[in-house]
Amino acid sequence: MNQLDALRQWTTVVADTGDFKQLGVSKPQDATTNPSLILKAVQKPEYRPLLDETVKKHAGKPLDEVIDRLLVRFGSEILSIIPGRVSTEVDARLSFDTAATVTRGERIVALYKAEGIDTEKRLLIKVASTWEGIEAARILQQKGIRTNLTLLFSFAQAVACADAGVQLISPFVGRIYDWYKKSAGAKWDEAASAGANDPGVKSVREIFNYYKQHGIKTEVMGASFRNVGQIQALAGCDLLTISPELLAELAASNEPLQHALDAKAAPGGDIAKVSYDEAGFRFALNEDAMATEKLAEGIRAFAADAVKLEKLMQESGK
Repeated sequence: MNQLDALRQWTTVVADTGDFKQLGVSKPQDATTNPSLILKAVQKPEYRPLLDETVKKHAGKPLDEVIDRLLVRFGSEILSIIPGRVSTEVDARLSFDTAATVTRGERIVALYKAEGIDTEKRLLIKVASTWEGIEAARILQQKGIRTNLTLLFSFAQAVACADAGVQLISPFVGRIYDWYKKSAGAKWDEAASAGANDPGVKSVREIFNYYKQHGIKTEVMGASFRNVGQIQALAGCDLLTISPELLAELAASNEPLQHALDAKAAPGGDIAKVSYDEAGFRFALNEDAMATEKLAEGIRAFAADAVKLEKLMQESGK
């Protein structure tokens, strides 16, 4: 049994890609996308026709709507290959606007429904884990629209997401690791900070144990991996979303894989139940320099890629 098959015993394997033609190889249950992955995909010759066809078909419509239609086109292609759910992201430029995020999320759902997709079972609307994004997710969930809260770097964000009743959270393991490594500089000890001691892994483990201890139903999906060691150290997490390159690396290894996270064996009684109002959330996030910086950086990066995608569409329409 290779490590990818071993991982499937305890964890739902999710592919993190817009390159849906690779999905037949790794056979994931679910798939996630984001603006950066879609931008990367449409710059490849085999996917550029999807962008050109979408622009041509919906000429004259607002650019933001055409982008959503492109995202849904990719998502629908992905759903034709995988058995589970796809996550489609709301424009990151709306990360601080609750009402606009709800409206955009509802439009994405409507576009999928028009394609004949069972959105309740097969779609997650992806929203940034700002206070406004979490509140938008609360509203969407109440409307029966399942959400995936992304760009999550802190325990406070995870607590607020659980309180909002979101379907799933995506803590970013690799970006947490990146911040601590950069912060340590020459003092960084890679060996001492690997595996279970990786700061990104430790963050997800704390959230996972807190959720399981307190019976929180929100799913935990580790994301943004830099190496297979991080994945191995989180074997047993509810879900893990993994790039095609790291999926291939896992599939190529026949080394034994240990069950690292176990919901039934999650420590009990050592993490007190907490809750945040808006002021408390903002202060807790402010106290976490890593989470504050990586959240802002992530929103900027996704927003920049959304602008690049718009430019490609404008050029295509000329």
